[in-house]
Amino acid sequence: MTETAHPRTAPLRARAEIDLAALRANVRALRAHAPTAALMAVVKSDAYGHGAVPCARAAREAGATWLGTATPEEALALRAAGIPGRIMCWLWTPGGPWAEAIEADLDVSVSGMWALREVTAAAEAVGAPARVQLKADTGLGRGGCQPADWPELVAAALAAEARGLLTVTGLWSHLACADEPGHPSIQAQLTLFREMVAHAEQQGVRPEVRHIANSPATLTLPESHFDLVRTGIAVYGISPSPEVGTPGDFGLRPVMTLSASLALIKHAPAGHGVSYGHHYVTPGETTLGLVPVGYADGIPRHASGTGPVLVAGKWRTVAGRVAMDQFVVDLGGDEPEPGTRAVLFGPGDRGEPTAEDWARAAGTIAYEIVTRIGTRVPRVYVKVNEEQVG
Repeated sequence: MTETAHPRTAPLRARAEIDLAALRANVRALRAHAPTAALMAVVKSDAYGHGAVPCARAAREAGATWLGTATPEEALALRAAGIPGRIMCWLWTPGGPWAEAIEADLDVSVSGMWALREVTAAAEAVGAPARVQLKADTGLGRGGCQPADWPELVAAALAAEARGLLTVTGLWSHLACADEPGHPSIQAQLTLFREMVAHAEQQGVRPEVRHIANSPATLTLPESHFDLVRTGIAVYGISPSPEVGTPGDFGLRPVMTLSASLALIKHAPAGHGVSYGHHYVTPGETTLGLVPVGYADGIPRHASGTGPVLVAGKWRTVAGRVAMDQFVVDLGGDEPEPGTRAVLFGPGDRGEPTAEDWARAAGTIAYEIVTRIGTRVPRVYVKVNEEQVG
């Protein structure tokens, strides 16, 4: 799991400050967008780089009745940390820890017959029923059971349920283009999901929850909410897509602020090459600042020459290539002191760039920017408790 640091003892090189009050407020805002559905806070990939355990606890405090992870190992780690309540995990491979998941009272996803066979065998061995959610492929073409195979999977699950080996707790799917409002696949998937759910229920499945909505669908498609919405990136205050809207449009606030301390400021003459390959050459006499984070810390190398950084009240740009542990900014003659904070991204309301700015600079999405921040960067949690807000 990601290293945790206290604000007063965090190393000065770099830190990712995680505002748990913002996370709780985001969960409440998302619940208001889907008032008739329960909310799952997805904390996969160490909570999109924010730290799974602290974020899971904060999300629970704000009313998330479910937590979601990709891998069973992620879900088991939450249980080991003492996180109670419903936790679902969906990315299984043959030989996975089915027995451990049953014993930990996790909800597990099944997309095909091989997984159903393995989970029922594990339930027999453990002597307790598994909680199973059947996933339908309604058009994403990734995980999930194809419509042609759905009757077989449903029938086999019901047979196992009759034997006391499992309980079908949910029916679910995932949208391909919810972040593109108006895309024709959205309504096609919703229609097919309704049909596949109807078939399962006609055969005798009595799910606790039916769910297909991700973050963008939660924000823009009320007809997709069903019984549960699965919110991932929006929990962390990042818009799932610029086409959907900005965080502010939905009452969300980015949770992570990434900063580093300038390690060196020095004068450089005109015509001086900067970093590997000399893709940047100083246009005139200037000052250079060394920012001690690089692609080993998750700073995208694709943002070489384009990544924005706030230093001493001004936006600067990565000068030349991002290296493994460091990059340079041209300070244009300014001379801040070593140790001055360089803010790579944050909420944006204090003049700093945002993760979306870095995503544009790197030609990617903001999900990747926050998720890839590495374990060398300590997470510093602020406003951990409700009473600390103010």
